[in-house]
Amino acid sequence: MIYKVLYQESIEEVPIRENTKTLYIEAESEREVREKLAEKPYNIEVILKVDGAYLDYEKQSEDFKAEQI
Repeated sequence: MIYKVLYQESIEEVPIRENTKTLYIEAESEREVREKLAEKPYNIEVILKVDGAYLDYEKQSEDFKAEQI
């Protein structure tokens, strides 16, 4: 499955919409996503499961690239 992670690059940053980054990651569950990103200094705002028509829509974006961590 593909998950979309919205995050700030620093755990110390207060979430500000303009500074939010997006990461797509392949994992079996949201828990696995969190485990894979545990070593990163990210302040994770939300993790969304992306599938079906939503995944097709996201794939149209030039920024779409599923990370395998």
